[in-house]
Amino acid sequence: MKPKLQLNILWLDNKIGLAIDQFQSGERIPLTSYFFWPETDAWGQIKSELETKLWIKNSDKTELLYGIATIMNQWQSSKNKIPAPIKNDTT
Repeated sequence: MKPKLQLNILWLDNKIGLAIDQFQSGERIPLTSYFFWPETDAWGQIKSELETKLWIKNSDKTELLYGIATIMNQWQSSKNKIPAPIKNDTT
């Protein structure tokens, strides 16, 4: 039976937290701690953690890492779309 993996995301103003859990027999099992980006290399840290989980298929690891990269890019894009404060220059 293929393990069901879940990517957990904490979408915060100044960072995002990323962690992976596995569901087995109705139980939720944390596979990684939360890693916070851009404070740390969350993608690299999760990649290293996944490399130690030999029962997870490489294709599943690749899919998770791709999802993490996509989320990181979306978070970064959302930060770039915040409009700058409007200056009220009355001079």
